[in-house]
Amino acid sequence: MTLDPRLFADGPARDARFTVREVWSEMTNLAEDDPRAMAEFLHRQMNEEVNGLEIAARNLADFPDADWELRLAIARQCADEARHVDMFRRCFEARGGRVGEHPILNFQYRITTRIESLLGRLAVQNRSFEAAGIDAIQDGIAQAAEPDLRELLDAQLADEIQHVRYANHWTAVLAERGGARAAFELARAVGQANRALAIVAGGAMVRYPVDAELRREAGFSDGEIEAVKEFPVRL
Repeated sequence: MTLDPRLFADGPARDARFTVREVWSEMTNLAEDDPRAMAEFLHRQMNEEVNGLEIAARNLADFPDADWELRLAIARQCADEARHVDMFRRCFEARGGRVGEHPILNFQYRITTRIESLLGRLAVQNRSFEAAGIDAIQDGIAQAAEPDLRELLDAQLADEIQHVRYANHWTAVLAERGGARAAFELARAVGQANRALAIVAGGAMVRYPVDAELRREAGFSDGEIEAVKEFPVRL
C-alpha cells in the first residue's frame, strides 16, 4: 500500500530480516488468548522503541539550532529509547522469538518526521503518541503476570513520563516564543498527524483508561487531562 506523501515521510531503513507493513490491517493481529500474542506484541513494541530512537535522533539532526537544554533532553531520550529496544529484545528472545519473524509498522516515524517544525514533532510524538503510551504501559503493568515483563514496563514508564514532561515544558516555551505562527504550526501538525493516524489505524484504535496522576506528573494541566479523556486511544 502506498501512503500519501503529504502526510507520511519515507520510512526508516530496515534490513532484510524485516517485513514492513504500512497499515494495521496488514499486520499479524492475533487474538489475546493466542499463545503467540505476547511474543508478537514484544516484537512490535521493540520496533516502536527503535522508531522512538530514530525520531529523537532526527530531531537532533534536523534542528541543530534548537536550545541546548532541549537538545540535551532529546539526546537523553535517544539513550532511553536505545535501552528500551534492548529490554524488549531480551524479553522477546527469552520467549523463543526471532527478530524479524513478525511484520512491523513504522507509522510513528513516518508521521512525525513528515512534520516540518520541532514544535509540531514534540506535540505529536511526545505529547500525543508517548503520552498515550503512559496510559497503555500503566494498564500493561496491571495485567503483567511475568516478573521480567513487569520490570521492563516499570522502567519504561519512568522514562516515558520524563519524555512527555520535557516536551510539555518546551512546547509551551516554543509556542510562547513563536506567537501566532507557532500556534498555526502546532494546529497544522496535530491535524496532519490525526489524518495520517486514521489511515494507518482504520478501526483498530484501542482505548485505555487515562491515568490522571501520571499525566499530571508528566506536566499536563487538569484541563488537558479532562480533554484527553474524550479521546484516550492508542494504536
